[in-house]
Amino acid sequence: MKWFDTVRKRMNARETIEAYYAALRAGEPLGPFFAPDTDRSVVKFGISEQLVGTDAIREGLRAQTETTRDWTVDSSALRVTERDGYAWFSDDVTLCWTDAEGKVRHEYDTRWSGALEATGGAREWQFVGMHVSTGDSIDG
Repeated sequence: MKWFDTVRKRMNARETIEAYYAALRAGEPLGPFFAPDTDRSVVKFGISEQLVGTDAIREGLRAQTETTRDWTVDSSALRVTERDGYAWFSDDVTLCWTDAEGKVRHEYDTRWSGALEATGGAREWQFVGMHVSTGDSIDG
């Protein structure tokens, strides 16, 4: 089952985060998980980049999907709170991937946090902010 098959059922914030992880593992599009910028400033901080605005986030994630493969996303401490159309989360995630040429395998212990909003669109919950960081060196 692809993550977008789950759009047919109404997901809560936790299920949306878990579907994002599944889509990342499967190399599927991640952009639709992020809310449009209509009346908010959407931001995503990755291990080595900052993307501001939905268009920049979707382009960055598209490029990431094209240049990486064999993702491992192992969540070990997902905590989610939902209140009145908003949710926030934190997690500890072992994150691994291989570059598209298959030459370099990257492995990091990462910390995730972020916020979601119930947008009422095709995807009930969408990210309005995400932050992924690591205490590991990213130089190689």
